[in-house]
Amino acid sequence: MRVMAIDYGDQRIGIAVSDLMKMLCGEAFTLQEWNAERAAQTIAAEVKKREVDTLVLGLPKNMNGTEGPRAEKTREFAAMLEEATGLKPILWDERRSSIEAHSILHANGRKMKDHRKNVDAVAATLMLEGYLGRGF
Repeated sequence: MRVMAIDYGDQRIGIAVSDLMKMLCGEAFTLQEWNAERAAQTIAAEVKKREVDTLVLGLPKNMNGTEGPRAEKTREFAAMLEEATGLKPILWDERRSSIEAHSILHANGRKMKDHRKNVDAVAATLMLEGYLGRGF
């Protein structure tokens, strides 16, 4: 079975899926979806197709650790995912993941205007790596 990390956004959703041994990121991609219910259903299909047994959903927090409206929206999406997949998502602190993703893309010579295409998948990959390397 695999782990799937999700970087949830209003327009794009980054997805990263581990290898079967849950050691490395096996693949990463971006979903274009504006409707949260349709997104949850699409992710549920990907969960089944890729034999995922663990969901890690990025929880956006403010730099001081508090939660704002975006975190509430993410918690609502977590409930939709649980209903659609039968798996309770692990909420993962995603502070700075998008900033780090932009930095990685920039360091690899990607133009800023092209970041939008990949930044969510890279952010999901960073969350997946963090979860897989958590040490417990």
